[in-house]
Amino acid sequence: MRIRFLSKNRHKIDEARKILEPLGAEVIPISVSIDEIQTRDVKAIVRDKALRAFGRIGHRIFVEHTCLYIDALNGFPGGLTQPFWDSLEADRFCELFGRGEKRGLTAKTWIGYCDGRRIHHFEGEIRGTVASAPRGDRSFQWDCVFVPDGHEQTFAEMGEEKNLISMRRIALNALADHLRGKANA
Repeated sequence: MRIRFLSKNRHKIDEARKILEPLGAEVIPISVSIDEIQTRDVKAIVRDKALRAFGRIGHRIFVEHTCLYIDALNGFPGGLTQPFWDSLEADRFCELFGRGEKRGLTAKTWIGYCDGRRIHHFEGEIRGTVASAPRGDRSFQWDCVFVPDGHEQTFAEMGEEKNLISMRRIALNALADHLRGKANA
């Protein structure tokens, strides 16, 4: 089965391929620009992006939005993670949130899949802590500062192991289950 994925982020496309293709779904990247609404309501972001992507492409397509919910900020930034990260980047992020008692956070991936009739939502989340300093490759946003619970390494240091446990893996598995269910129906 072929599935289109709207993303300009080569890291997300690579992860989606590595996770979905062994499950029987060929990922076709679509790099059309869709301006995202800016809100903490991630379901609204994903719904809007999926509807507009389907309107532009005219085929089944999925979109995703991955967020951080920082304990010390009562769950902020959520849907505003990208502009928040762009303002701080790795070193400052660790200075602010990688020290002290409240280092916990949740990483959550939200997927919206539009089949032309409705939007289906899938989620995956993982708990972790903020590293005291960035570690590993810094090219994939906050992977260099996120240490999943039960692990010593940041996502950036894990390499392929990340794809076995990540929030994106959990959400993409749910999407794959949905697609297999539709194919078998």
